[in-house]
Amino acid sequence: MTDDKGLVRFNATRHGVLSRYTVLPWEDGEEYACVLMALKEEHAPQGPTEEHLVEELAGIVWRKRRLRLAEAAAHRQGLYKTMKGYSETGQVALAHLHGGEGTEGVRAAIRDASTDTEEALRDLEADEAMTKKALDLLGSRRNDRYEAAVAALREDTRDWWADVLTWDDDELEEGEEPYKPDPDHLRRFIDRHVLVWYGRRRTELTHRPLIRDQAFGEALDANKLEVLARYEVHLDRKLERMLTMLVRLKELRQSREPAA
Repeated sequence: MTDDKGLVRFNATRHGVLSRYTVLPWEDGEEYACVLMALKEEHAPQGPTEEHLVEELAGIVWRKRRLRLAEAAAHRQGLYKTMKGYSETGQVALAHLHGGEGTEGVRAAIRDASTDTEEALRDLEADEAMTKKALDLLGSRRNDRYEAAVAALREDTRDWWADVLTWDDDELEEGEEPYKPDPDHLRRFIDRHVLVWYGRRRTELTHRPLIRDQAFGEALDANKLEVLARYEVHLDRKLERMLTMLVRLKELRQSREPAA
């Protein structure tokens, strides 16, 4: 059920000559009616000419609102492109540290709060502690040091090691020998791959704000926003003209009114 105030708003929109063409089908007609009513209350137009000018003002304000939505949409579209596929955003953001090689997690850098990053760092530290324990076991004199070291690794690191044992020559780095399930090869795997990954992961986590800033910066489509900015200038000038015309009409009408 629509209240009396709602009826007034809808009537204001329906009775306007321009209003019916201003609001697009997916936009909120009631919200536009509120803008129009507020302007009518402010300027108290009398006669069709002043009514028309107030409607022009409402249309300009409404288009400026639409312009803000377009600007936000342009940023979101640009941001989506930085996160799509194999984006190099993280690599570029951290290029001054190590060339940005191996960085990841642009989505996480944008999405996660500081508490998420802190939790990820704690998880990394726990993972490193388990790997350190495995290295200590590899350096011991235990007969089962290989088996004990593998068992000490975190599950995802064990899965990684199991996968590395199946690598063929194409998957190995240049000059790298195939891996075998023994203490020396496990240590080499940890030194050359796991510890290096820890370093890159820590860099990524501690520099998430930088990656976030880089992503939002890349999201800026200067050419598209320049067009929007020019349109906004056009609207501002039109708004100024409409206000000037409205004020002059009101002054002219008041000057013609008989003195009390």
